[in-house]
Amino acid sequence: MNNLTEIVKEQLEKAIKDRGEVNILVAGKTGVGKSTLINAVFQGNYAETGQGKPVTQNTRKITKEDIPLSIYDTRGLELKEFKNNLKEIEDLVKELKSDKDPKKHIHAAWICIDENSRRVEDAEIELCEMLSNHMPVIGVITKCISDNDFRAEVQNILVQSKNVVRTNSISRILDDGHVIQPTGLENLVDLTMEVIPEGQQKAFAAAQKISVKQKLNKAHGIVAASAASAAATGAVPIPFSDAVALVPIQVGMLASITAVFGMEIKKSFLATLVSSTLTGAGATLAGKTIVANLLKFFPGAGSVAGGAISASTAAFLTTAFGEAYIGTLNHLTKNKNINEIGTEEIIKEFKSRLKIREQKAVN
Repeated sequence: MNNLTEIVKEQLEKAIKDRGEVNILVAGKTGVGKSTLINAVFQGNYAETGQGKPVTQNTRKITKEDIPLSIYDTRGLELKEFKNNLKEIEDLVKELKSDKDPKKHIHAAWICIDENSRRVEDAEIELCEMLSNHMPVIGVITKCISDNDFRAEVQNILVQSKNVVRTNSISRILDDGHVIQPTGLENLVDLTMEVIPEGQQKAFAAAQKISVKQKLNKAHGIVAASAASAAATGAVPIPFSDAVALVPIQVGMLASITAVFGMEIKKSFLATLVSSTLTGAGATLAGKTIVANLLKFFPGAGSVAGGAISASTAAFLTTAFGEAYIGTLNHLTKNKNINEIGTEEIIKEFKSRLKIREQKAVN
């Protein structure tokens, strides 16, 4: 158990490091709905419960523990001193961009414009022009009710933006009783995912709560990479060499999937998850690995055959574990926030899904 504890600790730290961090700059006039937008898109009621730290006179950096995201909230677009504010923002962006650690850079910007204003201010145009020299910029039209070609107008004016997205962050009831539903948020998440660096995509997938598709895409990628590593380990023609080596790969895979789904990752949870499945529901699948290892005792062709079978089995076993875990989290998060789900609930569902895969493998 001590060995397992050390493996869990090591792989957990690696998963968090590999997930990385993402930084988004959000700009807009007072009352445009930035805080509502941030809370609608990201985990944890971010704009209200996050910790805000002033980094310039008109910009705050908002962070929250266990969420791999920093929001740079830029204010003062409506002030007469905007020219000074613009230089202040650019100096900050340049300073962060010069850091050798890409996790410190600002990776994308959202410029928010209230649809009800029906105009794009000079400050918003200048800000878009400046920021686009350093990062991808997305125009975000907020509080949307009726387009009337305003989106096309914004696109024509903010020519440096990657795209313009119409959004409505929360449900609203109009004076005539008509209900406006939240809209455009998934488009905003998908577009942001496209433009940010690949190294920040896992962090963004974890931090946002709108698109399960983005979490699933990254999680399936983790399983595929882990299965390839497991196959390479299993192909080594040394008896039982892969039995120990596969454990860190699979623990790391589960840790990385947990991280990309945006769960609060705890060593105790991961250790319980791994130990309960390896000693319980995973027995049939694990037995296949042992059989493949026995073939490695035969020299010559038998050794090569054993390695080849074990590589296939190792990849199969790792994929089964990974996809069952993805299915578990996807199923349980349909009606609950990810951090509202208990350990026992996850393990029960995970074992059930592994059992189904085992039965298919046996048959």
